[in-house]
Amino acid sequence: MTTGTPSAAEPAAPGRRRSAARLGAVQALYQAEVTGAGVETVLKDFRPRRLAGEALTDDPETEREVAVPLVEPDFDLLAAIVRGATARREDLDGMIAGALSADWTPERLELIIRSILRAGTFELLERGDVPLRVVITEYVDVAHAFYGGPEPGLVNAVLDRIGRLVRPDERGAKGGR
Repeated sequence: MTTGTPSAAEPAAPGRRRSAARLGAVQALYQAEVTGAGVETVLKDFRPRRLAGEALTDDPETEREVAVPLVEPDFDLLAAIVRGATARREDLDGMIAGALSADWTPERLELIIRSILRAGTFELLERGDVPLRVVITEYVDVAHAFYGGPEPGLVNAVLDRIGRLVRPDERGAKGGR
Protein backbone atom coordinates (compact mmCIF):
# COMPACT_ATOMS: atom_id res chain seq x y z
CA MET A 1 0.00 0.00 0.00
CA THR A 2 1.43 3.37 -0.99
CA THR A 3 0.17 6.40 0.89
CA GLY A 4 2.45 8.98 -0.69
CA THR A 5 4.11 9.58 2.67
CA PRO A 6 7.76 8.58 2.94
CA SER A 7 8.68 5.94 5.46
CA ALA A 8 11.30 6.56 8.11
CA ALA A 9 13.89 4.91 5.85
CA GLU A 10 12.82 6.91 2.78
CA PRO A 11 13.72 10.62 2.87
CA ALA A 12 11.14 13.18 1.83
CA ALA A 13 11.53 14.90 -1.52
CA PRO A 14 13.17 18.35 -1.31
CA GLY A 15 9.93 20.03 -2.40
CA ARG A 16 8.02 18.47 0.46
CA ARG A 17 10.74 19.53 2.90
CA ARG A 18 10.47 23.13 1.61
CA SER A 19 6.69 23.03 1.94
CA ALA A 20 7.05 21.80 5.52
CA ALA A 21 9.58 24.60 6.15
CA ARG A 22 7.08 27.22 5.01
CA LEU A 23 4.40 25.83 7.30
CA GLY A 24 6.90 25.71 10.16
CA ALA A 25 8.05 29.26 9.47
CA VAL A 26 4.48 30.53 9.72
CA GLN A 27 4.05 28.65 13.00
CA ALA A 28 7.32 30.08 14.34
CA LEU A 29 6.37 33.65 13.32
CA TYR A 30 3.03 33.17 15.05
CA GLN A 31 4.73 31.80 18.18
CA ALA A 32 7.19 34.70 18.32
CA GLU A 33 4.42 37.25 18.10
CA VAL A 34 2.12 35.55 20.60
CA THR A 35 4.82 34.90 23.21
CA GLY A 36 6.99 37.95 22.58
CA ALA A 37 10.03 35.68 22.44
CA GLY A 38 12.96 36.60 20.25
CA VAL A 39 13.46 34.93 16.91
CA GLU A 40 16.52 32.94 17.98
CA THR A 41 14.73 31.71 21.09
CA VAL A 42 11.76 30.56 19.02
CA LEU A 43 13.99 28.84 16.46
CA LYS A 44 16.03 27.13 19.17
CA ASP A 45 12.84 25.94 20.88
CA PHE A 46 11.10 25.11 17.62
CA ARG A 47 13.53 22.58 16.20
CA PRO A 48 13.51 19.80 18.79
CA ARG A 49 9.88 20.16 19.86
CA ARG A 50 8.04 20.70 16.63
CA LEU A 51 10.00 19.08 13.86
CA ALA A 52 9.49 15.47 14.79
CA GLY A 53 6.56 13.20 15.33
CA GLU A 54 3.54 11.92 13.54
CA ALA A 55 0.22 13.19 12.28
CA LEU A 56 -3.08 11.41 11.93
CA THR A 57 -4.59 11.08 8.48
CA ASP A 58 -7.39 9.07 6.93
CA ASP A 59 -6.36 5.96 5.02
CA PRO A 60 -8.76 5.76 2.05
CA GLU A 61 -8.30 1.99 1.75
CA THR A 62 -9.24 1.14 5.33
CA GLU A 63 -11.29 4.27 6.10
CA ARG A 64 -9.43 4.52 9.42
CA GLU A 65 -7.09 7.10 10.87
CA VAL A 66 -3.43 6.12 10.65
CA ALA A 67 -0.30 7.73 12.03
CA VAL A 68 2.17 8.92 9.41
CA PRO A 69 5.58 10.46 10.05
CA LEU A 70 5.78 14.21 9.57
CA VAL A 71 8.07 15.46 6.84
CA GLU A 72 11.19 17.00 8.33
CA PRO A 73 11.32 20.63 7.19
CA ASP A 74 14.31 22.21 5.50
CA PHE A 75 15.40 23.99 8.68
CA ASP A 76 17.76 26.38 6.84
CA LEU A 77 14.85 27.66 4.74
CA LEU A 78 12.55 27.82 7.77
CA ALA A 79 15.10 29.86 9.75
CA ALA A 80 15.85 32.17 6.81
CA ILE A 81 12.14 32.97 6.38
CA VAL A 82 11.60 33.56 10.10
CA ARG A 83 14.70 35.73 10.51
CA GLY A 84 14.07 37.67 7.32
CA ALA A 85 10.35 38.23 7.87
CA THR A 86 11.05 39.41 11.40
CA ALA A 87 13.87 41.76 10.36
CA ARG A 88 11.76 43.26 7.56
CA ARG A 89 8.41 43.18 9.35
CA GLU A 90 7.71 46.91 8.99
CA ASP A 91 8.48 46.88 5.25
CA LEU A 92 6.45 43.72 4.74
CA ASP A 93 3.45 45.11 6.61
CA GLY A 94 3.61 48.23 4.44
CA MET A 95 3.50 46.11 1.28
CA ILE A 96 0.70 43.98 2.68
CA ALA A 97 -1.27 47.11 3.60
CA GLY A 98 -0.88 48.37 0.04
CA ALA A 99 -2.31 45.11 -1.31
CA LEU A 100 -5.34 45.09 1.00
CA SER A 101 -8.55 46.96 0.28
CA ALA A 102 -8.71 50.51 1.61
CA ASP A 103 -10.69 49.64 4.75
CA TRP A 104 -8.28 46.89 5.87
CA THR A 105 -4.91 47.11 7.58
CA PRO A 106 -2.51 44.30 8.53
CA GLU A 107 -3.43 44.90 12.18
CA ARG A 108 -7.05 43.97 11.43
CA LEU A 109 -6.03 40.58 10.03
CA GLU A 110 -5.91 37.51 12.22
CA LEU A 111 -2.39 36.84 13.46
CA ILE A 112 -2.01 33.60 11.53
CA ILE A 113 -3.03 35.36 8.28
CA ARG A 114 -0.50 38.13 9.00
CA SER A 115 2.16 35.50 9.62
CA ILE A 116 1.35 33.74 6.33
CA LEU A 117 1.40 37.03 4.40
CA ARG A 118 4.64 38.20 6.01
CA ALA A 119 6.39 34.92 5.18
CA GLY A 120 5.03 34.88 1.63
CA THR A 121 5.88 38.52 1.00
CA PHE A 122 9.40 37.97 2.33
CA GLU A 123 9.89 35.08 -0.09
CA LEU A 124 8.56 37.12 -3.00
CA LEU A 125 11.09 39.83 -2.21
CA GLU A 126 14.13 37.77 -1.28
CA ARG A 127 13.81 34.40 -2.98
CA GLY A 128 13.95 35.22 -6.68
CA ASP A 129 15.04 31.62 -7.29
CA VAL A 130 11.52 30.47 -6.36
CA PRO A 131 8.94 31.22 -9.08
CA LEU A 132 6.11 33.60 -8.21
CA ARG A 133 3.49 30.93 -8.84
CA VAL A 134 5.24 28.50 -6.49
CA VAL A 135 5.46 31.03 -3.64
CA ILE A 136 1.78 31.93 -3.95
CA THR A 137 0.64 28.31 -4.22
CA GLU A 138 2.74 27.25 -1.23
CA TYR A 139 1.30 29.94 1.06
CA VAL A 140 -2.26 29.36 -0.16
CA ASP A 141 -1.68 25.71 0.82
CA VAL A 142 -0.44 26.85 4.24
CA ALA A 143 -3.63 28.92 4.61
CA HIS A 144 -5.68 25.82 3.74
CA ALA A 145 -3.95 24.02 6.62
CA PHE A 146 -5.52 26.52 9.03
CA TYR A 147 -8.73 27.67 7.34
CA GLY A 148 -11.64 26.16 5.46
CA GLY A 149 -13.29 29.44 4.50
CA PRO A 150 -12.35 32.45 2.37
CA GLU A 151 -8.97 33.08 4.01
CA PRO A 152 -6.89 31.13 1.45
CA GLY A 153 -8.47 33.31 -1.26
CA LEU A 154 -7.38 36.42 0.62
CA VAL A 155 -3.81 35.06 0.84
CA ASN A 156 -3.89 34.32 -2.90
CA ALA A 157 -5.14 37.80 -3.81
CA VAL A 158 -2.73 39.71 -1.56
CA LEU A 159 0.35 37.73 -2.57
CA ASP A 160 -0.64 37.95 -6.24
CA ARG A 161 -0.88 41.77 -6.00
CA ILE A 162 2.46 42.00 -4.20
CA GLY A 163 4.07 39.55 -6.61
CA ARG A 164 3.01 41.58 -9.65
CA LEU A 165 4.64 44.65 -8.08
CA VAL A 166 7.92 43.10 -6.95
CA ARG A 167 8.33 40.70 -9.88
CA PRO A 168 6.92 42.52 -12.89
CA ASP A 169 8.83 40.30 -15.32
CA GLU A 170 7.10 37.15 -14.13
CA ARG A 171 3.60 36.43 -15.21
CA GLY A 172 1.01 36.40 -12.43
CA ALA A 173 -0.20 33.45 -10.47
CA LYS A 174 -3.05 32.85 -12.93
CA GLY A 175 -1.39 33.97 -16.17
CA GLY A 176 1.09 31.15 -16.71
CA ARG A 177 4.03 31.50 -19.08
